Amino acid sequence: MTQLITLLGKGGVGKTTAVIALARTAARTGKRTLLVGHLNGTRWAERLGCPLPDTPQEIAPQLWGVQLSAASLLADYWEKMKGLEAQYLRMPVLQEVFGAELGILPGMDGALTLSYLRERYDEGQYDLIIYDGTGDGQTLRMWGMPEILNWYLRRFRQILTGSALGQALSPFLEPMLRSVLQVSMPTDLGRSGNKMTSLLDRGQSAVGDRTQVLAYLVTSDDPEAIAVAQFLWSSAQQVGLTVGGVYSHGQVPADAFAPLAIAPFGSDPSANLPLIPANSAPAAITLDIPACQARLYLPHFDKRQVKLTQMGPEITIEAGDQRRNLFLPPELNGKQAIGAKFQDGYLIITFG
Repeated sequence: MTQLITLLGKGGVGKTTAVIALARTAARTGKRTLLVGHLNGTRWAERLGCPLPDTPQEIAPQLWGVQLSAASLLADYWEKMKGLEAQYLRMPVLQEVFGAELGILPGMDGALTLSYLRERYDEGQYDLIIYDGTGDGQTLRMWGMPEILNWYLRRFRQILTGSALGQALSPFLEPMLRSVLQVSMPTDLGRSGNKMTSLLDRGQSAVGDRTQVLAYLVTSDDPEAIAVAQFLWSSAQQVGLTVGGVYSHGQVPADAFAPLAIAPFGSDPSANLPLIPANSAPAAITLDIPACQARLYLPHFDKRQVKLTQMGPEITIEAGDQRRNLFLPPELNGKQAIGAKFQDGYLIITFG
């Protein structure tokens, strides 16, 4: 099974160095590894000893590399959209517009990157895909996009299907979402237990499965870098992304990231740097049905930073700059949140 790895941390702490070292180490152990860069500048060429191409290319035994470009991604997916429009609509309107003429809409860069990673994952050609993005809240919003899109599609599905515009676009909208953004329109507004029925559900499930998607923190011994890494840890848990451990460039207090394991790394991108086993990583959420409680692990957040909203069986948790939607299981349907408290890093919500 392919696993996606991403690194989170403050700028300048050595994320790119750690990414390259992790990729080289994995390749040396025999894992087919794809290194995906999504940053501008020349440091990839400097640290790898060769530039990254815009399509996957083998740069060392068992190691492939690619540098994503927002413009080329948009042009590629725009051509897919025009092809689908010509197939499903009688009067195409996109044919005279070219991807190169378009700017990147807010959030579109992340959506296209996530779609690209999803395609490489589904191909099954690699054992490990290591993605080097900005490593901040923008990267986390990308990983949380399946859940956010699912929320909006559920909310607006009735409006779209009940309007003339929605009915005119519906033959095109579904294949466009499926092909370009790797999502599908939900067939209903409810949830059928834990059964994943759409590609968005599959995306949410993958992000929450540490065997498929895993994040690691990168920090230096600078107090500000440590604080940023702690914040990103909590934010990652908020979107359901498991943080498996910490790579530290310098001495970090052992209790700063407990119970996560901490591994040191240096400034040499060719040095051996294996993946930290994620055995000690707490689950993002656990449900205690007999106690009528949901436990969300949000280390380094407190109650003042959290806002809860409930609409029927759906609980929206806003913390930091991320949002998570929690659907109550059938056993808790009809119950309202009657209390919330922080204890040992967990936000404990009680229903009654």
